[in-house]
Amino acid sequence: MLPKDPGLGIPCESRKGNLRIFTEDALKHRMSHDLGLELARLATARALESYQEQFPEVQPEGHWVSEDRVEVSFSAGGKRLAGHIDVTGQNIDIELDVPLLFRPFQSQAMALIEEEIEAWLTKARNGELE
Repeated sequence: MLPKDPGLGIPCESRKGNLRIFTEDALKHRMSHDLGLELARLATARALESYQEQFPEVQPEGHWVSEDRVEVSFSAGGKRLAGHIDVTGQNIDIELDVPLLFRPFQSQAMALIEEEIEAWLTKARNGELE
């Protein structure tokens, strides 16, 4: 059984200290970081570039619509899934609109995205970003 968020009463799941919230229309996920805003933006951008190179079959796209938000989309099962990533000074918030058909796979999809971003956050912490 998933714990309830005390403020919202929405089922949530914690993974690696990060918050995952499931709603009727979207999957929301919060990753905390200690990098500062500029470095977190760079790590997120590199994670998206890496994701595009590793998984061209799902046609991942990311378009920065502001300094802090990137609109993302990818294809799965003949459908185009979309969402956004917001980068703040302490968090990276990911929100994906997940159609009912894909809800059984939403945790797997979010885990892939989280792993890629976390890998680049670690590289940033270690001074490995150019």
